[in-house]
Amino acid sequence: MILLLSVLNRFFEILKWQNLVFPRYKTSLSEATQQVLGALTAGLFTPNGVGEYAGKALFFKKSEAKKIVFLNLICNGIQMILSVVFGTIGLWFLGYGLWVMGILLSAFSFWLLAFGLKKVAIKGYSIEKLIHKIKEIPISIHQKNIFLASCRYLIFSHQYYLLFLAFDVDVPYLTLMATIASVYFLASSLPTFQFLDFAVKGSVAVYFFGILGVNEWIVVFISTLMWFLNVVLPVIIGSYYVINYKILTPTLSIGKGYETK
Repeated sequence: MILLLSVLNRFFEILKWQNLVFPRYKTSLSEATQQVLGALTAGLFTPNGVGEYAGKALFFKKSEAKKIVFLNLICNGIQMILSVVFGTIGLWFLGYGLWVMGILLSAFSFWLLAFGLKKVAIKGYSIEKLIHKIKEIPISIHQKNIFLASCRYLIFSHQYYLLFLAFDVDVPYLTLMATIASVYFLASSLPTFQFLDFAVKGSVAVYFFGILGVNEWIVVFISTLMWFLNVVLPVIIGSYYVINYKILTPTLSIGKGYETK
């Protein structure tokens, strides 16, 4: 069951990517799998998986690189937004009201700053232009992206939950899920490398689960196992695609509302 959830975790990530690129590039499920797993491997030794953006671009023509980076930003962006939303709710549920207020204040300040500087362009790029590009993508694709990202979030968070149950951790469901959401949010906010992800998440998890009285070695083991199942195994498969990658020749879709330049 635990291994199946790891497969589903990556499968929904693959579906997310295919959903975004299919209207323009007619990418098959097999090609999307190569691109996602290959990119995951490419981003293994880069801060916060930045190399993943270049990794996906490898599978397309060089002239398509900017479009692929943009679509990957949309793909990863919704997952981060969900992590922030659920993580903030989790912190509030656990009684970290001041933390939540700080997060909301920071988000509001960032929004004001972004609104004030939306027309400021750096090398031809601006927030206003980015918003315009996002709006060019059909709403149906955004909706499906949100749905698939939500499914993926529920999958890996409940995988974490089931592992704690397997170790007879007796904590109420809502409290455990709120703690898991808080850990993922705070850990993902810290700069790290994918291959050290288990150490960062493990450290944050030890602090929060320690407050609940969970043995720290159980927390460390579960965090390491989650990293192995959801990062190491996919990277092993993805390394094959990186070594043997080929540039795909996508079939462009003439969709006026989806022409990202």
